[in-house]
Amino acid sequence: MGLTDFFRKSLAPPPPKDDIFDDEFQRKLDYLAVVSRRLFAGRLRAERRTKKTGSGIEFADHREYAPGDDLRYLDWKVYGRSERMLLKMYEEEEDLSIYVLLDCSESMAYGEPSKFDHARKLAAAMAYVGLANLDRVALLAVSTKVDKTLPSTRGKGRIFKIFDFLRGVRAAGETALADAARQFTTQQKRRGIAIIITDLYDPAGFERGINAIRYRKYEPMVIHVLDPRESDPGARGDVTLVDVETGESREITLTDGMVKAYKEEHEKWRKEIDDFCKTRQVPYVAADMTKPFEEQVLYLFRRLAIVE
Repeated sequence: MGLTDFFRKSLAPPPPKDDIFDDEFQRKLDYLAVVSRRLFAGRLRAERRTKKTGSGIEFADHREYAPGDDLRYLDWKVYGRSERMLLKMYEEEEDLSIYVLLDCSESMAYGEPSKFDHARKLAAAMAYVGLANLDRVALLAVSTKVDKTLPSTRGKGRIFKIFDFLRGVRAAGETALADAARQFTTQQKRRGIAIIITDLYDPAGFERGINAIRYRKYEPMVIHVLDPRESDPGARGDVTLVDVETGESREITLTDGMVKAYKEEHEKWRKEIDDFCKTRQVPYVAADMTKPFEEQVLYLFRRLAIVE
């Protein structure tokens, strides 16, 4: 039995909850926006934009004239000196695209409050800082595929569309992040930052999902949503473990020695994730859902280099 199967347990359907994006939560986002501006002095827009060659205002290079080119960009000074017909090329600022990929598989429903509720709040916060400081933000609910997409939008006032989208998604089904990532990169033509919010419980391995995004030249960032109870099964004695995504079950007797071995395996898995991301220069943050939300979000901003 692998680590994922060992961890997962059957869960009763969660009771109805109040809106997690209530007025108090919105005030927290406003507070985070103010603190971010105060701490980071508006450096985000200047530093987190990409550039492409076009018809902007900053000179980049020359290229040979070809019939049909716009003569307004001909470098007449060069022509006067050498009679070579060269066009001026400029650098043109291109809006940065941010994609927030939210893991909506059944394992995210673990806990009370659930990892999924915490992940949705984090997704809203990541989207908000993007809308407030960058240009384009898109949200994608993923499991074995891209289940639902909120197309790219811009402007801080669009946060209410983000809330509506996140209210409408549910944690259900199995996990195949690599398949979902490949579909995402096929559907979205503008490359940019891909913030993956997930518990990384993927039977095929967390590496494949991250690599599927890296190989298509997107810039992945990983927010690993953790419930501290995941590191200890809690129960002892005869129990039935149920994989909440597949329904597969196994009867087992949990001893103190087995629980100790599980904790060691869990810690080893956490280190493998950290090492994998470090060696590939993929920003990675473990998001402990028991910590204060505002403190955690500011920490995420710093660690993911969304702001400095």
